[in-house]
Amino acid sequence: MKEINFEKIGKKLREIRIDKHLSQEYVAYAANVNTSYISNIENNRVKVSLTTLVHICNALETTVDYILAGEYLTPTSVLEQEVLQELRICSDQTKEQVLQIIKILQ
Repeated sequence: MKEINFEKIGKKLREIRIDKHLSQEYVAYAANVNTSYISNIENNRVKVSLTTLVHICNALETTVDYILAGEYLTPTSVLEQEVLQELRICSDQTKEQVLQIIKILQ
């Protein structure tokens, strides 16, 4: 069984925080933890709990799915699942049109 890559998770959280110009203090306050804990998560000194990860993701306005995307055995994202769900209710003609659009956009 593959171990969860907490280093990668911490780096991704840090990148998002920096891209959004948010301080560790802001994220810590929103996640109800102290600032040093956010630093420890970002620098892979501690393993973030699921509850704290959810709070951090809320503060960063991102999803847990996005943060953990590289950890799944099947790399389907929430977005891909939503697209597939919408396609299920489309007619075959609409599905063909969507396929053509995707091929053009690639």
